[in-house]
Amino acid sequence: MRSIGYDCDVLVIGGGIVGLSTAYAITRAAPGTRVTVLEKEPGPARHQTGRNSGVIHSGVYYRPGSLKARYAVRGAAEMVKFCAEYGIDHAVTGKLIVATERSELPRLHALVQRGRENGIPVRELGSTQITEYEPEVRGLAAIHVGSTGVCDFVGVARQLAEASGAEIRYSAQVARVDRRPDLGVAVRTSRGDIVRGRVLVNCAGLRCDEIARMTGDEPGMRIVPFRGEYYELARPDLVRGLVYPVPDPAFPFLGVHLTRGIDGGVHVGPNAVPALAREGYGWTTVRPREVATTLAWPGSWQMARRHWRYGAGELHRSLSRSAFTEAVRRLLPVVTPQDLVPAPAGVRAQAVLRDGTLVDDFLIKEGDRAVHVLNAPSPAATASLPIGREVARLALTALARA
Repeated sequence: MRSIGYDCDVLVIGGGIVGLSTAYAITRAAPGTRVTVLEKEPGPARHQTGRNSGVIHSGVYYRPGSLKARYAVRGAAEMVKFCAEYGIDHAVTGKLIVATERSELPRLHALVQRGRENGIPVRELGSTQITEYEPEVRGLAAIHVGSTGVCDFVGVARQLAEASGAEIRYSAQVARVDRRPDLGVAVRTSRGDIVRGRVLVNCAGLRCDEIARMTGDEPGMRIVPFRGEYYELARPDLVRGLVYPVPDPAFPFLGVHLTRGIDGGVHVGPNAVPALAREGYGWTTVRPREVATTLAWPGSWQMARRHWRYGAGELHRSLSRSAFTEAVRRLLPVVTPQDLVPAPAGVRAQAVLRDGTLVDDFLIKEGDRAVHVLNAPSPAATASLPIGREVARLALTALARA
C-alpha cells in the first residue's frame, strides 16, 4: 500500500460551501492531512451556495433535536463570527414570520414553541406591532426572530477554500470513481486526470446521488431538483429586513419570502417547481436523460401523487407573474406586478426516498473509505461550519482505519 502514489489523504468532490467547509475542518482538526477538492465548475459556489437568498437562518423552523435544528442554531452564531473575523459582508437583521390567515395562527404559535425549544429567542407580535418592524407589511400576527441575518455565502466559500490550505481543482468534473476498500479511491475527471486518495468525501450537492452510485454505494434516495425562481423588488424601500410567511409543515420549503440582502436589494421568492435538469435554471434548460432518471425513480411518482395540489399551485405561480404577485401581496399588499423584476433562479437538491418521502433533515451516510452528504439543502449554508466538522470527523475516522 505504501508504494501507491496517493495524491492526497482525503479527496473531496464538490466545491460548494459544504465541501469547502469540510476541507477547512479537516485541515484544522488534523494539520498535515492532505486534502484535494474537485469542483466541476471553473470557480467555487456556482450552484446552491451562490444561488440562494443569502439568509443566515436562526433554526426556528426545525424539529428539536434534528441535525438541522442543532447545526443551524450553532452554525448561525459561528457564521456571523466567521464573517466578522474575515471581513465578509454580513448583517444580523432579524426577521418577521407573518400569519395572514386565521388557519395559520396555530402553526405560528407552534413555531414560537419550537423556537424556544431550540434555544432561540422569539417575540410574539400582534397585527399593529408588525408595522413597528415593517410599515408596509400586513398580517394577523407575527413573530420576530432577532438572530436571523444575511451574508455573502460566496465570499464565505472563497475564504474557506483559501484558509483550508487544500488543493482546489476547478473545471474537474468527475467521470468515474474506482473505490477499492483495501487500497483507496481513484477518480478520473472528464479531462482524463487521475486523482488518488485514501478516503473519498462526496459533497456533490445536485450530483451527490450519482457520485454515491459511481462509488458503489446505493444511497437509498435520489436527488429531485426543484427550481426556485426569484424576482428583485423594484421598490426596495418597501421592505426593511426579512419577511416570511408561515410555512406548511408538510414541505421542506419556506414559501415566497422577502429578503433585503447585503447589497440593499430585496429578493422576492422562491417558489418551488420541478427542474428539467440538475442545473435547470430556466424552463428552456432540458436534459432528457436527467428527466428520465428522475421519472425512473419510484419516489418521484409517489411524491407527485401525494403533493400534486401543492405542485400545481407552484407551477401556476411560475408561469403567471400576476399569480406570483398575489402570493407576495399576502404579505406586502402594496406590491404590483411592475414591482417584480426577474432575477437569477436557484435549484434545490432535494433528496426523495423510494416511498416518495421528501427527506427533511440533513442526511450523511458512510461507506467503505467514503462519506456521502446526501441531503444538504437550506439551511446547509448557514449550518456549513458544523456540518463540515461532522463530515470531517467521519472522514478522519475512516482515514485512521485505512
